[in-house]
Amino acid sequence: MDELNLITEKIIGAAYIVSNTLGSGFLEKVYENAMFLEVSKYNFRVTKQQPLNVLYDSQIVGEYFADLIVEDEIIVEIKAIRELNEIHQAQLMNYLVACNKRCGLLINFGKPRIEIKRILNGY
Repeated sequence: MDELNLITEKIIGAAYIVSNTLGSGFLEKVYENAMFLEVSKYNFRVTKQQPLNVLYDSQIVGEYFADLIVEDEIIVEIKAIRELNEIHQAQLMNYLVACNKRCGLLINFGKPRIEIKRILNGY
């Protein structure tokens, strides 16, 4: 298993721990803070609300604040909504492309059963 898969596997495991501990019904910020604490236990480099430049034609056209960035490669986008849809997945893919990151995890804590989508940037 390559390093990217190992890291995302541990992040997903952390999401299940957070979900099993807190359940659903909290604001996204609560899950973001809990995920930060849980993922940090693996000694990964993890940052909250890190600003990332959005590039267009090699020019900065905006700034995006990632919920979590793990090992400077994986964007973790946290939601606490009724249901994920294609727009959320497309948004994360756009972040990956615009910020030149390899992988993204879209995690929804808004339902009794956690939803997780893994999205890869093919560059």
